[in-house]
Amino acid sequence: MTQNGDRTGGSPSVYNISVSRATKSRGARRLRGRRKKQKLAKERAGLSKLPDLKDAEAVQKFFLEEIQLGEELLAQGEYEKGVDHLTNAIAVCGQPQQLLQVLQQTLPPPVFQMLLTKLPTISQRIVSAQCLAEDDVE
Repeated sequence: MTQNGDRTGGSPSVYNISVSRATKSRGARRLRGRRKKQKLAKERAGLSKLPDLKDAEAVQKFFLEEIQLGEELLAQGEYEKGVDHLTNAIAVCGQPQQLLQVLQQTLPPPVFQMLLTKLPTISQRIVSAQCLAEDDVE
């Protein structure tokens, strides 16, 4: 027997190698799963992928999803994330002034103010997305 209690004279056993591989494999799966969840969380945190703005059905679906998600997050007290999603909805809305009026009447003043401060950022994102889409066409 060696000093550390190993009977094999210090060389790793097949069992130890198998356990090590299995552990690494599980760790890699966990890491991939964690990264996937983080990516989804990031998208759901207001960085949602914008729809093709020329596809009316995709824009409408995106709009409704963003409104719903924004409302859910606000109800949970996650104001930053909720406002991000409402801002996305405003950006693709055909009548943003009317939507803003409704939101002004329904949201608490500090939350509505937060929404107003984020509007320029999402507007810039929309303009950038349109420019990229136009570059793809050429």
